[in-house]
Amino acid sequence: MTLKITERLIMTPGPTMVDPRVLQAASNPILGQFDPEFTKIMNENMEFIRRAFQTKNKWSFPVDGTSRAGLEAVINSIVAHGDKVFIPRIGRFGNLAVELATRAGGEIYTLDGEWGQVLSQEKIIEKMNEIKPKVVIFVHGETSTGRLQPMDKIGAAAKKIGAFTVVDAVASFMGVNIPVDDWELDAVIGGAQKSLSAPSGITPLTFNDRFAQEISKRKRVEAGVATKDSAKADDFITSNYLDLTQLMDYWSPARLNHHTESTILNYALHEALELILNEEGLENRFENQKKQQTILKNSLRQLGLKIFGDEKNEMPNMVAVEIPSNVDGEKVRSVLLNEYGVEISSSFGPMAGKIWRIGLMGYVAQKHYVLRFLSIFSQVLEQNGAVLNIKEALEYANNAYKK
Repeated sequence: MTLKITERLIMTPGPTMVDPRVLQAASNPILGQFDPEFTKIMNENMEFIRRAFQTKNKWSFPVDGTSRAGLEAVINSIVAHGDKVFIPRIGRFGNLAVELATRAGGEIYTLDGEWGQVLSQEKIIEKMNEIKPKVVIFVHGETSTGRLQPMDKIGAAAKKIGAFTVVDAVASFMGVNIPVDDWELDAVIGGAQKSLSAPSGITPLTFNDRFAQEISKRKRVEAGVATKDSAKADDFITSNYLDLTQLMDYWSPARLNHHTESTILNYALHEALELILNEEGLENRFENQKKQQTILKNSLRQLGLKIFGDEKNEMPNMVAVEIPSNVDGEKVRSVLLNEYGVEISSSFGPMAGKIWRIGLMGYVAQKHYVLRFLSIFSQVLEQNGAVLNIKEALEYANNAYKK
């Protein structure tokens, strides 16, 4: 084999390091997409996704493609030309939602919050009731700023006015509790390459019957597989590959041929979900994410660094840190990566050059990785002009792990 990949300690908000057991699962032999052994795995993945999202939704399956494919599949399927779409924005990925809904033909309305803060649910609901949109799209885990947007009241409020909720939970999935049914959310998109710690390229999502009935009004089945009874809506979903109504047929017992399913990515998804659901346990996963984030965050504060943003509403699987004024943030990132094999992220828009984003997602949220990162990061910072309390920070971290 000529391909050689350098080992890294990936401390970004995605992609993340992958459990070796997940990589091993992905190395299994290819099966045909309708092989009974593989369709059994498909059915098990659907049940795992239901459990992960804490839902009874029949329609819980993965889309082949990165998380953006999952987002686009859901938004393209529910937003038709001229539909009112309301999008609260608190960072870069709120802007992505605007872009996707605009391309789908939506009439866009926004409510903007300051980057590093969240919007109150009351303010969102008030604006939503004023606009009366067909669709409300919001980002749960906004990794550009490290904020976690509260959303436990929005689903029920949206239903009262007949609106459909679409939630971008790409970065929060498997890192924080998302009880889809309790929060009355219509469609939620997760991510593989974040706290699930699986390879990018497959996206778990879920949507309820109410949502399924609405998008089925736009169903169109291509002539190659259509029957005389197949739907042929005039206002059809414009994407063929990302048409949820055809994917519903593909993931149902009908197994209507749509595309060639990625068998190895389904193996990886199966292993990653099973490790969390059946070995670690959801609550243990969420508790560990928060524990590791708290220790790292407080250790960085002990170093003398300032934590960015509203800490009452922060993502439990990453830390946003302000870059000291006398430090070249990009130089530090370059040294970390090229000399120590450690990767962290910068940010976007108004936060570009102002904060580092340090991920603690899934597999990397372990004591030995946190301590290794903290030791290397503090030394590199000191070598690049930062005045730090390295001894105090390392002592704090070691003592925190003894409790």
